[in-house]
Amino acid sequence: MAFINKSAKEIQVKVVYYGPGRCGKTTNLLYVNQKMNAQFMGKMISIDTRGDKTLFFDFLPLSLGKIRGFNIRVQLYTVPGQVLYNESRKMVLKGVDGVVFVADSMEVQAEANKESLQNLRENLAEDNLDMDELPLVLQLNKRDLEGSVIPVMAREAMEVDLNSMLKNPAPTVLASALQGPGVFETLREISKITIKSVHHKLKSS
Repeated sequence: MAFINKSAKEIQVKVVYYGPGRCGKTTNLLYVNQKMNAQFMGKMISIDTRGDKTLFFDFLPLSLGKIRGFNIRVQLYTVPGQVLYNESRKMVLKGVDGVVFVADSMEVQAEANKESLQNLRENLAEDNLDMDELPLVLQLNKRDLEGSVIPVMAREAMEVDLNSMLKNPAPTVLASALQGPGVFETLREISKITIKSVHHKLKSS
């Protein structure tokens, strides 16, 4: 749930990057953090969990305007991908306003993607949130592996697989978090639809 900071004249919106282990969630945030102007960005906080990470930082997206005269500050989080850290995932999801689901394009990860998306639905439901009502963007990551010796799923097959688990098809972005293509496109898309959703909720409240 968006947090309104009246003294700072800011509305804080929380976006979580979710997905299976080693799909590129951390790589996404590291790339954004490295390339974004530090003037508009908070300090990155990293919590290590035995080889997995939870990352957090916030930024001020100047191009997205204001809501009721308040600046919008977007908080970006990742969750640990490994199954044994599911309680940590639940904690990070608390108060979420939008989700980027980072799917691994490698063929061997097809089932892991679907299991992680189902896990997202279950964890949101525990917090009385409906995944089908939440702003969601599908990022099909590791597209830089196309043409390599590692088998990669076709975009159409991945969209069919993942959207079959959703009530409505989600926006899709092809990406290589390691090299950069699609990273900021994903961030712009989730920021746009999340802020639109928050604006709508505030108007109707």
